[in-house]
Amino acid sequence: MEVLKIATAGSVDDGKSTLIGRILYDTKSLTTDKLEAIEKTSKQKGYDYLDFSLATDGLVAEREQGITIDVAHIYFSTAKKSYIIADTPGHVEYTRNMVTGASTSQAAIILIDARKGVIEQTNRHFFINNLLRVKEVVVAINKMDLVDYSEETYNAIKADFEELMSKRDYENQNITFIPVSALKGDNVVNTTDKMPWYKGGTILEHLEALDLAAVSNAGTPRFPVQYVIRPKTDEFHDFRGFAGKVYGGELSVGDAVVALPSQTKSKIKDIYFNDKKFQTASRRSSVTITLEDEINVSRGDMLVKADDLPTIDKQFTATISWMDSQKLAAGNKYVIQHGVNKVLAKVDCVHHRINPDYSGIDESIDALGMNDIAKVTFKLNKPIFFDAFKNHRTNGSFILIDSQSNNTVGAGFIQE
Repeated sequence: MEVLKIATAGSVDDGKSTLIGRILYDTKSLTTDKLEAIEKTSKQKGYDYLDFSLATDGLVAEREQGITIDVAHIYFSTAKKSYIIADTPGHVEYTRNMVTGASTSQAAIILIDARKGVIEQTNRHFFINNLLRVKEVVVAINKMDLVDYSEETYNAIKADFEELMSKRDYENQNITFIPVSALKGDNVVNTTDKMPWYKGGTILEHLEALDLAAVSNAGTPRFPVQYVIRPKTDEFHDFRGFAGKVYGGELSVGDAVVALPSQTKSKIKDIYFNDKKFQTASRRSSVTITLEDEINVSRGDMLVKADDLPTIDKQFTATISWMDSQKLAAGNKYVIQHGVNKVLAKVDCVHHRINPDYSGIDESIDALGMNDIAKVTFKLNKPIFFDAFKNHRTNGSFILIDSQSNNTVGAGFIQE
């Protein structure tokens, strides 16, 4: 079954957790004990309705304050798809959490409170989804029940958001506007008669109709080798297979491939999944590949099609989302993990900080603080094989690791 990953974004009290809880409730994805706990807690708080935010806010501080602090991943399925929703916090001090949640998502839901309209945080949420090349964005104008389901209010917010869209640098996005009430359930999973002026579908109907291949922005096939399989049994004495996951497009038997970094050439002989052979390995499938020639391939190497090589270099410039309390500055050294490869890297230049509210850049800085987003150039101790993030989300991204603490301190998206 297809799996669609969705990131949510919204400011405080926009209703993200309530929206997700409503989806779980209306799709009958809540367990009996969870539903009973929600009913009990809602009554204790004196509510005359079910507080669906309790379905997702797992930390005590989240439940007490009514805000989302950490990224929570929620799983549910319908007859058509399986879904993973990243419930991310909307506060400016949790920008790094928003980046984490959106980095692997194919779709996003940005919530806007119908009473407040487009605010500064909305700019930030849209900027991050634009930065991370999320192709499918649903703008859910929530709490329509509190503005009497006003079409005029909906149209005004839609016009303001469309003005924001004119500032983006990634235009290959599909933006869908849906007026909803997460609390009442209007246009979330089920349709409503409260807004006869709206002719579109519900949020779930829209997600169900999405073509995963169209929204993945996957790029061309890349096959990082994670493990070399040598059984050394009598039956498979000469077997030498390369196990990994296919990112991007498809790989098929007979394809001419190049092994990186050696740049030796061969052709795909067989593709295995467990003990079965397949003619083609589809995107995101985990397989074992054998080659026609005995060439040297090890863990960390990459197989690519011979006519579509990535960039091979010891230097690149990237957009960095900084996640650590210790500042990033020119001359600092880190470990870059790019796929299964780890290389030593030095910060060559911090070019500028990017203001994620679309107010421009700041060239006066020389270091990055927590939650900063900036353009940075790195020099590496050995070449890696990468693509620009705009062309390949998997092979164009990496994480930064502090070699002393072993903490992940930043996420990067390669520009060139």
